[in-house]
Amino acid sequence: MDSVTQVLLGASVGVAVMGRRTALWKSALWGGLAGLLPDLDVLIDHGDPILNMIRHRAESHALLLLTLLAFPMAWWVSRLHRQPQLYGRWWWALMLALVTHPLLDLMTIYGTQVFQPFTDEAYGLGSMFIIDPVYSLPLLAGLAVALRVKTVGRALRINGWALAFSTAYLAWSALGQALVTQHARQSLQAQGLPSQHLLVTPAPLSTLVWRVVALDGERFHEGFYALMDGGRAIRFVAHERGGALATQHANHPQLQRLARFTDGFFKVQRHGENLVVTDLRMGQEPDYVFSFDIGPPLSAGQTYPVAEQRSRRMNVGEGLQWLGQRILGRDVPSPGSAGS
Repeated sequence: MDSVTQVLLGASVGVAVMGRRTALWKSALWGGLAGLLPDLDVLIDHGDPILNMIRHRAESHALLLLTLLAFPMAWWVSRLHRQPQLYGRWWWALMLALVTHPLLDLMTIYGTQVFQPFTDEAYGLGSMFIIDPVYSLPLLAGLAVALRVKTVGRALRINGWALAFSTAYLAWSALGQALVTQHARQSLQAQGLPSQHLLVTPAPLSTLVWRVVALDGERFHEGFYALMDGGRAIRFVAHERGGALATQHANHPQLQRLARFTDGFFKVQRHGENLVVTDLRMGQEPDYVFSFDIGPPLSAGQTYPVAEQRSRRMNVGEGLQWLGQRILGRDVPSPGSAGS
């Protein structure tokens, strides 16, 4: 999730765990800081855009390492505020604020390496978009009200309600994803399309519209489903995936990295003499967040060049207009497929 949401979650958790034992602003401050810390790995430059993408949400998001980090952090905070007797409670508050960060990230599709240093496998449920106001705004409102009311008990209840609502929304997103996945498989099978390799993620900003991608050898099929669509079958649009080109250059290290990180949801295209690899999970055709020019095909023994990121962003106005129409259940083409 976005860093602002992670700060809000960490602050809310800090307030909930510390309760009446310290000033609410202190628990919110340190909980928010703990919620932000894992994302500071974006400041590390690994020398290549693809490595920067893959190494984000790695060790800094490992559950074990964050749990261990909570020990010295709690020691320092408890002594800074002259509360050594609260060291154990501060450890619980900061540990939970730290580890809920990668746990929340697991709900997105990006990929989070929560079991570092034992494995670099990246996990992601993909039931939440990286920014979702229905999740974030209740946390913000709960904290803002809690820090303003004079009665501590009431402040803690308001913060707790906001945290409970946001957590319930996460559960709904997973349930919604499961329901849409079932409907997507039925739609694909009814149209004679493969449904084994399937990706179902929410469209931007809500869980009312979902994007579905099905891999099909040389092609991939993209469709959208809104909850207001009812039982209407999903309309899919086929796009070239460059499967033969990917197989031809399967030994390219950069292509291998992206193939593994994306769980196969990528496409390969030629741009002049160079190869361009695109992560199909984040964005929608033809606009994607992560697209990389990895240079020309490699000859034997040749060193591959540093990749160049070539992200393409959708026109915000067109995208929001389309999203509003789809939320209402109107089956209008997405901006990228309008001419397909």
